[in-house]
Amino acid sequence: MDVDLTPKLAKQIYGGDGGSYHAWCPNELPMLKEGNIGAAKIALSKNGFALPRYSDSAKVAYVLQGCGVAGIVLPEKEEKVIAIKKGDAIALPFGVVTWWYNKDDTELVVLFLGDTKTAHKAGSFTDMYLTGSNGIFTGFSTEFVSRAWDVEESVAKTLVSSQTAKGIVKLDAGFQMPEPKQANRDGMVLNCEEASLDVDIKGGGKVVVLNTKNLPLVGEVGLGADLVRLDGSAMCSPGFSCDSALQVTYIVRGSGRVQVVGPDGKRVLEAHLKAGNLFIVPRFCVVSKIGDPDGMDWFSIITTPNPIFTHLAGKTSTWKALSPQVLQAAFKVSPDVEKLFSSKRTAEEIFFPPPN
Repeated sequence: MDVDLTPKLAKQIYGGDGGSYHAWCPNELPMLKEGNIGAAKIALSKNGFALPRYSDSAKVAYVLQGCGVAGIVLPEKEEKVIAIKKGDAIALPFGVVTWWYNKDDTELVVLFLGDTKTAHKAGSFTDMYLTGSNGIFTGFSTEFVSRAWDVEESVAKTLVSSQTAKGIVKLDAGFQMPEPKQANRDGMVLNCEEASLDVDIKGGGKVVVLNTKNLPLVGEVGLGADLVRLDGSAMCSPGFSCDSALQVTYIVRGSGRVQVVGPDGKRVLEAHLKAGNLFIVPRFCVVSKIGDPDGMDWFSIITTPNPIFTHLAGKTSTWKALSPQVLQAAFKVSPDVEKLFSSKRTAEEIFFPPPN
């Protein structure tokens, strides 16, 4: 496997007083293009407003920091104004129009991960803005705009040309945006930091999995996702996605080490991870992580809405399912060695606390 898997940080694409937009480039992280995956994040300062837009890709959004308001318009539906906060995951299917607003002092940062199989550029999101200096209506003639909106040409010119910023603006402090409704979160948002845990191992780690059961819209996006919180110095079992899915991982907090092994037992990645890093595990490759003393949290998408993983250590691992004779023959070891191996990791699964 010759593709460079080295974890990368995002680079700023554009920005101003209202905030900035950052993305990972497929030229620097080739697996984005290889796997048809896009990755970006938006950071909004106080009163920052990300102008209405739609994308060429279905995505999962995850709020990394702060709180704010999002506007979401599904095709042929009414606008839903939603309060968002750290830990929120939001499925954004094709055709959805969104806007994002931060009214607080703390910067609002939202991560976007998605599938670019149908995108203009493999490995990159292309957003189509409804307004602004690069808004789609700047490309239409005034005649077309005025007829489409049933306004005088002078009004059409004002509507199209008044917003001279690109992508993100800063609103006046007294400007009143629409108020969110709590009911709008139902079926649209899952807070991964408050949701019921799918895995909870003392001293090891915790997992919340997003799937079609707890966030049905991920079925339309075609992606699954999870938030993993690895305790200090704990290990995440070596494992792989057994349904040919890619794993796209963003380090939310903390730091640690990762190793990925591919075909022919070749280690294709060994790296120290830190907050802000993004890396991709290719199909069927085996990955394992060990947290630094302060632990490590990551948010991942998996390119199937209901992913299935096979673990190669712990009580639920493949090794525990195989008969002793097969283990002896496969490892070419004596029954005593096989018994010692089989007697280990009989209680732990997925996460292993640090040795005493």
